[in-house]
Amino acid sequence: MSGFDIFAIVLVLLVIVTLVAGVKTVPQGYDWTIERFGKYTQTLSPGLNLIVPYFDRVGRKINMMEQVIDIPEQEVITKDNATVTVDGVAFYQVFDAAKASYEVSNLTQAVTVLTMTNIRSVMGSMDLDQVLSHRDEINERLLRVVDAAVSPWGLKVNRIEIKDIVPPADLVEAMGRQMKAERVKRADILAAEGQRQSEILRAEGAKQGQILQAEGRKEAAFRDAEARERSAEAEAKATQMVSEAISKGDVAALNYFIADKYIKAFGQLADSPNQKVIMLPVEAMSMLGSLAGIGEIAKATFGESAASAAAAARRPSSVPSGGTPPAVPPRQG
Repeated sequence: MSGFDIFAIVLVLLVIVTLVAGVKTVPQGYDWTIERFGKYTQTLSPGLNLIVPYFDRVGRKINMMEQVIDIPEQEVITKDNATVTVDGVAFYQVFDAAKASYEVSNLTQAVTVLTMTNIRSVMGSMDLDQVLSHRDEINERLLRVVDAAVSPWGLKVNRIEIKDIVPPADLVEAMGRQMKAERVKRADILAAEGQRQSEILRAEGAKQGQILQAEGRKEAAFRDAEARERSAEAEAKATQMVSEAISKGDVAALNYFIADKYIKAFGQLADSPNQKVIMLPVEAMSMLGSLAGIGEIAKATFGESAASAAAAARRPSSVPSGGTPPAVPPRQG
């Protein structure tokens, strides 16, 4: 083999090596930085890229996908001097490979330390009750502060989450006692409120019952007064009619009116539960004897039906048991 052949082979190999050195294939999800003589010149995006061989070289291979960092546990003293143990996670993504490569030395450590210090700062300004019950607020404040701090590094913090907050054991026990006392207090308040409501309802029911009873008595009194008024009106009407009949010379109507009152009074006397023997005065015998005349007057005035009623009134059925029916003297004149 001659010297020319050897030179040709070396030249071909050099060309091949040069082409391989000048062609770079970047995988998806990564960006590569290119340095020329140690100085950053450009960023290669995913796919096939060409660089100047022997002058340019790959500097940093930056992961452009979203990444998660586990924030280690640390003790935090709250505003009311309570010590709690806190840990969390942070999600970030690189949007500028050059800044992430050359603006910060150790990207992961820098984000971790920055997040831990801000956790202490944010939670240290809050009371223990706020720390335990306002976790969303803590996450939001951490995200806002850390994202603004890492922006010059070409990063975007998408989310920071507090995983666990562990108070001391004695504090947990005290909180349990406090919760139990609070629940007992609520139960007592509810029981007292129920008893109060029950007493109010019972008093309201009694009041309503008294009102209804008073309304009933009022209505009954009104009805009684109305009945007495109607009776008085009827009595007045009857008296007026009798007076008109007398003024016209009809003495029989007066006799009928007086006999009716006499019979009613006699009936009330006979209905007495203690009355066994009735002593009839002479006037009563005369009254009974005059019933026949009253029947004749009623027959002449009202017809046969009224005469039958008058005849029934003459029967001795109204005399109490055990008594002797009085003899009715014959009508005179």
